[in-house]
Amino acid sequence: MGGESTTRTAPRSGGTGTGPVGGRTGQRLSGLAVALGIVLFLGGFAWGAVVYRPYTVPTSSMSPTIGAGDRVLAQRVDGGEVRRGDVVIFKDKSWVTNAAVVKRVVAVGGDKVSCCTDGKLTVNGKQIDEPYLPAGTLAEIKNFPTVTVPKGRLFLLGDERQGSLDSTAHLTDAAGGTVARGAVTARVDAVVWPMDGMLKKPTGFEVLGELSTPGPLRTIVTMIVVGAVLVLGGGAYGPVAERLGGRRSRTGTEPVGVR
Repeated sequence: MGGESTTRTAPRSGGTGTGPVGGRTGQRLSGLAVALGIVLFLGGFAWGAVVYRPYTVPTSSMSPTIGAGDRVLAQRVDGGEVRRGDVVIFKDKSWVTNAAVVKRVVAVGGDKVSCCTDGKLTVNGKQIDEPYLPAGTLAEIKNFPTVTVPKGRLFLLGDERQGSLDSTAHLTDAAGGTVARGAVTARVDAVVWPMDGMLKKPTGFEVLGELSTPGPLRTIVTMIVVGAVLVLGGGAYGPVAERLGGRRSRTGTEPVGVR
């Protein structure tokens, strides 16, 4: 009839007008993203818990690399994996302490270490550049005679040479201030609080041989971050698709004409 108005529903662009935006394929992909994200997220945390241990450094003997009260992540390693330049955590009863100690390895079994030549630490006759020392200081703050490190042992110093109770404080001990490799329980990879990040590579020791390879911390962090993004992104798909579908359905209904 002439006074009768009709309304038609226009189909959605690119589809049949049925089902949420993206349809079943989108839902399946979002579910897959969430599942993969959970695996990566939890797997990263589990891997980190197995490989790393947290440790709070109680003193400033490793300043400025690690300050007093800083929280670090240390990779669980065997003492045989330790290389020159590593910052390690160890326990040695001869140092009259039951607590774990953190110091930098400057010489290993068979090395001859002394301080100082032209203000620099000397290992096997080579002067070592130590950019991690406090600004404006020299290694010669702690002068000590040549020490030959016994096989299977380590010579360790603090980066804050003036106040560190390290191997130089135990030179009169039977082991000449050295520590057994077996006393090492972990190698510090990063300072996580405050968030200073990964320790810088001790390149000054490259003249003496191979340095340690960093642990898998970067890979673990990447897994956790990517996992979190996938979980959040996949979980958000449903609400976003529903909202977009609602908007399209509203704009797809409009008066067509009057008879």
